[in-house]
Amino acid sequence: MRAVIQRVDTASVSIDNVEKTRIEKGLLALIAVMEGDTIEDADYIATKILGLRVFPDSEDKMNLSVYDIAGSVLVVSQFTLAGDARKGKRPSFSDSASPEDALPLLEEIEKRITKASVGFARGEFGSHMKVSLVNDGPVTILLDSRKNF
Repeated sequence: MRAVIQRVDTASVSIDNVEKTRIEKGLLALIAVMEGDTIEDADYIATKILGLRVFPDSEDKMNLSVYDIAGSVLVVSQFTLAGDARKGKRPSFSDSASPEDALPLLEEIEKRITKASVGFARGEFGSHMKVSLVNDGPVTILLDSRKNF
């Protein structure tokens, strides 16, 4: 599983030019489920999202998590993060999980985040979305569950 995590002042998802969801201070998590991912991958990504200390403390050091600041997390499925563009000019998405395999793992991440009592929002799986954000910092972190095991 791959994820791009961005610290944001605000982030939103629109579909057909209608805003569907929005968060204020927190994290935008763009997540790709890869072929062969398991519940352990989902647990790793959710745990990392909740534990990342990327928010400033009173001394302006990145020491606080989204939980510590009572922030929110916006999860957006983005299968294109599984793209392989090493050959040619058109990325291959053959490493991306099928929708039937991806959705339950994304839902597992969502369950784990909502249990942590932080604000939560999500994009619409399988939809063409417009994601807007104000990246704070900018702070952007790449996660890959396979590099953990």
